[in-house]
Amino acid sequence: MKKQLFALLYLYFGVCYSLIAQPSTGSSDRIAAFTAGMERNPGFLTFYWDAKKGKVWLEIDKFDTELLYYPTLAQGVGSNDIGLDRGRLGQEHIVQFQRSGNKVLLIEPNYAYRAITSDPLERRAVVESFAKSVHAGFEIAAEEGNRVLVDLTPFLMQDAVGAAQAIAQTKQGNYKLDPTRSAMYLPRSKAFPQNTEFETIITLTGDSPGAYLREVVPTASVVTMHQHHSFVQLPDAGYKPRLFDPRIGYGGMEFFDYATPVSQPITKRYISRHRLEKKDPSAAVSEAVKPIVYYIDPGTPEPIRSALMEGTAWWNQAFEAAGFRNAFQVKLLPPDADPMDVRYNLVQWVHRSTRGWSYGASIIDPRTGEIIKGKVTLGSLRVRQDFLIAQGLIGKFDSDSSQVNAMMTMSLDRLRQLAAHEVGHTLGLPHNYIASTQGGSTFGRASVMDYPTMVAKIRSGGQSGPAIDLSDAYAKGIGAYDKWSIRYGYEQFPNGANEKQELDKLVQQMHAAGLTFLTDQDARPEGSAHPLTHLWDNGSNAIDELKRVMEVRRLALSNFTEKKIPAGTPMATLEEVFVPMYMFHRYQVEAAAKVLGGQSYTNALRGDRSTGPDQPVLATVPAAEQKRALDALLLTLTPDALAVPASVLALIPPRPFRYNPNPREVFKRRTGITFDPMGPPEAAAGMTLRFLLNPERCTRLTRQSVANGQMPDLETVLTSLIVATYGPSGKGSEPTKAKGYDAEIRRMVQRKLVEHLIQLAASRDVDGAVRSGAHNALMTIKGNYTRKWGANTAFRNTDEYDDHLHWLIRQYEQNPSTIASTTPLTPPEGAPIDPGQEWLAPDCDWTGFDR
Repeated sequence: MKKQLFALLYLYFGVCYSLIAQPSTGSSDRIAAFTAGMERNPGFLTFYWDAKKGKVWLEIDKFDTELLYYPTLAQGVGSNDIGLDRGRLGQEHIVQFQRSGNKVLLIEPNYAYRAITSDPLERRAVVESFAKSVHAGFEIAAEEGNRVLVDLTPFLMQDAVGAAQAIAQTKQGNYKLDPTRSAMYLPRSKAFPQNTEFETIITLTGDSPGAYLREVVPTASVVTMHQHHSFVQLPDAGYKPRLFDPRIGYGGMEFFDYATPVSQPITKRYISRHRLEKKDPSAAVSEAVKPIVYYIDPGTPEPIRSALMEGTAWWNQAFEAAGFRNAFQVKLLPPDADPMDVRYNLVQWVHRSTRGWSYGASIIDPRTGEIIKGKVTLGSLRVRQDFLIAQGLIGKFDSDSSQVNAMMTMSLDRLRQLAAHEVGHTLGLPHNYIASTQGGSTFGRASVMDYPTMVAKIRSGGQSGPAIDLSDAYAKGIGAYDKWSIRYGYEQFPNGANEKQELDKLVQQMHAAGLTFLTDQDARPEGSAHPLTHLWDNGSNAIDELKRVMEVRRLALSNFTEKKIPAGTPMATLEEVFVPMYMFHRYQVEAAAKVLGGQSYTNALRGDRSTGPDQPVLATVPAAEQKRALDALLLTLTPDALAVPASVLALIPPRPFRYNPNPREVFKRRTGITFDPMGPPEAAAGMTLRFLLNPERCTRLTRQSVANGQMPDLETVLTSLIVATYGPSGKGSEPTKAKGYDAEIRRMVQRKLVEHLIQLAASRDVDGAVRSGAHNALMTIKGNYTRKWGANTAFRNTDEYDDHLHWLIRQYEQNPSTIASTTPLTPPEGAPIDPGQEWLAPDCDWTGFDR
């Protein structure tokens, strides 16, 4: 009996103790009791730090209230190829906390589908038709009044930016989060009045690390970085969204509006822009209620820092054109400011192991398109690549140091333009790749949102002969198109004005000034069609500019000596300087190739031709211009254009110990450690042939001749290519095969042409007419230009026949699917030598990934 009594008393007191230790949910001091001894951080979302357990407890008092959440990468990996850079922005999300019993869900509504109407039932029908996303669920640990406390730590301890996925996608290994090696980072976990920030140390572990990862991580099986989480108060309802117009470039948001009348488009498109309002709306020019301020990373060294500040400040010229005085400002980030803080638009200086892209991205309000934070990432090694190009063009490392100053001046001019370019993305602007052909001068330069290449001119050098001049390498200041685009996005119209009509007037006036807009989809594909829309080109005419660039290239190669590198530098490193000189024509070749089968067009709206300038909606490039382009391109395949000067071949020995090059910065070779004299010609010839014989371009050639018999067709182009490569065909006795460097280059080009034609003819993805044309061209080569097996054979009357080509074509005829072509030697990486490729996808969508 006594044992039973003691058992009952034990049970009774145990229950009482349990109730005391864990008071009822109605207790008014439960949160205070639960968090006793923890560090309290009051702010937008108040949180507590439990140092003993390494946990973050979040106090939630905002239920069913929308806020903005986004992750960022506070400390990166350092590889341009993997893309995990310091400051990389993740995707923004509208979220809200919803309570259900003893649980809180973090829910993201679906803003891609809406009903813009005052009818709540109509809005509810759309909400219930599409899925939403629950990002996290939390058990309530304590509560007090309308406030609850949850453990936020598991949510923070995740790979929020998708680093493991990025490593896998770039084939750098299979990695996963290791919670035992991950923890909170308190110095950058803070609560502010309008935002609350958390930072974590995240460790990924894995195996089979790739070369990019091994290059930048001290122990490649363990990758540790800092990831940041931001919870931000959304802007108030004072922002007015602005309609998108395809004739002028703006990124932004779009959604389905199911309240739209059936007679109107259901997709609504709006631009992204910062909120900017005049202090005096009635004034033609007024100060802003709240200026747009961009802050420069104080970790940027001089003189680069000043150059970035100057280039960023160029945008004030555009805002002045839009009616604002001193509305765009540039400052140095204060020492006590957190770069992750949403209140700071930031231009950040990022280091990588190799040169790489720069980014311009933004965090926007997905409901309206309002830009909340602009973020620019500039790679520090880019300036060294620009200096290297200037080194090859005008460098002369002897007693005179003037060239060094000129090279640095050019490099800083490029950085100014790059800063302006990337900041332009954060203001809402995408690329405008037709701008380099517009603007009223030989070299256009109508927009910093184009990808520019340096303008290298040839000037008379007196007794010393012609010389390359870089004094006008890059434009200085904002472009004419940029002013129109900022006016479209930010100009404030008088009260009572019809905004849509006023915006349409702006676009029509821009067109009347000779300015248009075409972007990535019009320029990036190798088979794209517009003859004026290219990356890293110059000049109002792609053909004339190719001829001019080839002259600059010829002079640069003829002047190339050991003085292109400083004394005391290994001679083998001359190759890094030589590469951009030899490939100096690469982007202009691509530009000229687009003239073949090219079509000019604009993003026209119905009515433009009657209310604006007479701009054709679509027009094929004239036949004479296409013929000029073909002739200019064929000249890039001659031995004279492709041969490496003998003086240069004698200057580049194998690499010395511990001077292994980055494989992307030197020519590929088949000669082992020695410089391959056939490597550069093969890379350049293959490049021209790839552009000329692009399947989409070849298909357009077949189509344009059907629509208009005066236009060059594919057969004409292939015949010209064969004659330029092989020479006129004929009969004669078997000759002795020529020897020498030029003859070998000619034979290499012939082989490359056959291999490209076989690829076209054998591919199932290529249009049938193109395959037929490529097949006929192969038969022409076989019949007229290669050794035939048997007696009384016909040979061409020159000395460059090739038994191997005859054999290769026979293999194609017998079994085209098994042709074993030689793996081509492709050119070293070109981009980014000038542009800021925003990491679009990596790219470039408009938010700024220029790839």
